[in-house]
Amino acid sequence: MKPIRIKSWFNSKRSKSVVEIEELVYKAQNGDERIRHDLLEQYKPFVKKVVSKACKRYISESMDEFSVGFLALNEAIDQFNKDHGSKFLTFASVVINRRVIDYIRKESRHNHVFLSEEEDEDGNIQENYIERKTSLEKFEADEQRKHRVEEIMAYQKLLFSYGITFDVLSTECPKHLDARENAKIVAKTVAEVDDIRAALVEKKRLPIKEIEALVSCSRKTIERNRKYIIAIALIYIGEFHALRSYIVPEKGGTN
Repeated sequence: MKPIRIKSWFNSKRSKSVVEIEELVYKAQNGDERIRHDLLEQYKPFVKKVVSKACKRYISESMDEFSVGFLALNEAIDQFNKDHGSKFLTFASVVINRRVIDYIRKESRHNHVFLSEEEDEDGNIQENYIERKTSLEKFEADEQRKHRVEEIMAYQKLLFSYGITFDVLSTECPKHLDARENAKIVAKTVAEVDDIRAALVEKKRLPIKEIEALVSCSRKTIERNRKYIIAIALIYIGEFHALRSYIVPEKGGTN
């Protein structure tokens, strides 16, 4: 039986399945260069769209900005992990945006030096630079907000797999400051000690006896704050960087 070309599968209705796209990505990660090539070719229009949005102007395939985005798509194929909660195209758009923003920022720094030298001959040059810089800063702020929303959704999904919802968590949060700080210390211990972290991630349980031997809290206190401790520990383990700002100590010390 003649093998089906990957491109023809991409172009079928079935190719729009998120699951199947991600299966192709994992095959590319595992060394299937034909699938990687077809993925890169198939999603050139996607790269062009994301890059054009980042640059706020039309970008053709002959431009440097497109090349940066195209390389970023290849990087996204290598780095994608569905366990982090994002769909591949969502993840790829974030990687492409970041690389293009880095490129624009680098070019802006170089251009700023040049434009300052020409400012006397064209009074609008500095104004154009400021306008471009303001636009870039707004875009970065919008992307950060979008990333926070995506991170919160991924975290919510992860919590649910442990039988914890945000509503439950709000009622389980320790009321007193000292109790919250002690729970954060316990959570950080859970995230940092290999055996305890493995028990939480793989078996979805909190090994209270082992934890009790490492911290100053009593077994009763750990059990009472179990869901809160799990929720904080998962922020550390899952590398939810945007959410970490919400668990910094409320009194001296570092997290």
